[in-house]
Amino acid sequence: MEITPARVASIHYTLTDDDGRVIDQSSETRPLRYFHGAGNIIPGLEKALAGRQAGDALKVDVKPEEGYGVRNEGLVQDLPRESFKGVDKVEPGMQFEARTERGPLLVTVVAVDDDRVRIDGNHPLAGQTLHFDVRVLDVREATDDEKQTGRAGSP
Repeated sequence: MEITPARVASIHYTLTDDDGRVIDQSSETRPLRYFHGAGNIIPGLEKALAGRQAGDALKVDVKPEEGYGVRNEGLVQDLPRESFKGVDKVEPGMQFEARTERGPLLVTVVAVDDDRVRIDGNHPLAGQTLHFDVRVLDVREATDDEKQTGRAGSP
């Protein structure tokens, strides 16, 4: 059975950066299961998996435009330290949810000094080419509930 919209696929994957460092990977005992065609995984990987079947193995390089996007330097801002009232210690790496005119945005603190906090609203992998090594384990028809929600349920 091929991976097509409204089917559920189970995959094992390893994600590496340009230097070959592992960024993420599925557990051998717990593959990634997703509903195909609903945007539940990054577009470049979903496109590459279309038409694949159980047993297929592939390597996929996903450019930023089809991954987590290109970096937008407009999403990097310096804020006054008093914007973080009630937070005892603000440190690089901390994440906060910011309210924007477009809705909530997860931001990461990248630098802190006595007066200012620099935040970055880009996804941590924005601007990076992503390298996937993927093995398709299973493809099945989605249940009615999965079709309603657009998400893979329990196996």
